[in-house]
Amino acid sequence: MMKSTHSRTSSTLTFILLAIAWTTGTAMVHAQAAMRFVGSVTAVSGNTLTVKTDAGDQRQVEISSETSLKRIAPGEKDLSKAVPISSTDLSVGDRVLVKLDPDAAGATPKAAQIIAVKQEDLAQKQQKDREAWQRQGVAGLVKSVDASSGTVMLTTGAGATAKTVTVNTSKSTILKRYAPGSVRFDEAKPAPIEAIQAGDQLRARGQKSADGSAIAAEEIVSGSFRNISGTISSVDAAGSTLVVKDLATKKQMTVHITPQAQMRRIPDRMAQMLATRLKGGEAAGGAGQGGRGGPVSGNAAPSTAPQPPTGGSQEHHGDGKGPGSGGGGEGPGQNGGGDPQQMLSRAPTIQLADLQKGEAVMLVSTEGANEVTAITLLAGVEPLLQAPAASQNLLSNWSMGSGGAEGAGAQ
Repeated sequence: MMKSTHSRTSSTLTFILLAIAWTTGTAMVHAQAAMRFVGSVTAVSGNTLTVKTDAGDQRQVEISSETSLKRIAPGEKDLSKAVPISSTDLSVGDRVLVKLDPDAAGATPKAAQIIAVKQEDLAQKQQKDREAWQRQGVAGLVKSVDASSGTVMLTTGAGATAKTVTVNTSKSTILKRYAPGSVRFDEAKPAPIEAIQAGDQLRARGQKSADGSAIAAEEIVSGSFRNISGTISSVDAAGSTLVVKDLATKKQMTVHITPQAQMRRIPDRMAQMLATRLKGGEAAGGAGQGGRGGPVSGNAAPSTAPQPPTGGSQEHHGDGKGPGSGGGGEGPGQNGGGDPQQMLSRAPTIQLADLQKGEAVMLVSTEGANEVTAITLLAGVEPLLQAPAASQNLLSNWSMGSGGAEGAGAQ
């Protein structure tokens, strides 16, 4: 009996000691995490730096004569290549890694080390990245995935111009996927090829074959987004939301409009022209594959997705002023010529206040049951609803090219 009691006491003591060790270890991990943070500089006042961390909070830190200040190139992981700088070299918009001095006293924490990536260096890298994605990239809807062989069949183009591209991956291919509820490229997370599904949006960058029918992918980003088309029930410009009655489900959806949303209105003549061309493409067998779950119904909206890296202060928003964009007229396409995607890029941009109750819209958003965030919204779409599948393919490829909503540059 005493032996049994001793065994239980020993086991209890062991459990308590393990619990203390686990608690202490967890506290140490949290303490270490609290002693460093990453974010963007929002203010510089004398020797005090204000940083908005990637977690979303504001932190102030004091720079002293003992603080180690270094500048490193974007994407560089070897800290031995960082070069010394002074506190006056830091400015608003710079990205910083701050390590706090654990022994410093005072109301404002003191920095032991600051590693900075200058805003202008980020802009240059993002510009190069954007050019690389545009020059070496391909985008469209996933038709099928063969994880065993590492290949993805992608449908690009729209209507009669639709074609299939084979995306080949290797062990060195960087595979990322947009985070749930996010349209930010820099928030995309590593994910295996098995995460890619038919109907997803996908963009790949790499070496294209001579005829453009295949690409050896160096990097891939994919994601699943919701397609909605319906009529506007109400507009709240002050709250940056609108309520849309989904024509497919007959449910009311609250749509949040952020400054990064791409919003355009298609002029009547352009809409009729696009609808005629796209219906012709469908009749010829050029209808694209629909969003998740197969081809869309007559009441479904087009699918779209953000574009990988772009520069500028608008982190995931294209201004529509790239090649082929203009003031909103049909341009070269008004007599039947021109690329439908370029025509769409010439549609004028609009604001939330320009939308009216009762008009039809087509939009692509983040996933959500009753509330979503718009990525792309198009008004003046009644004619396009007559060619739903081709319209979807047109808009997905347009939005992932130079004309639509763009993903943030990786930071």
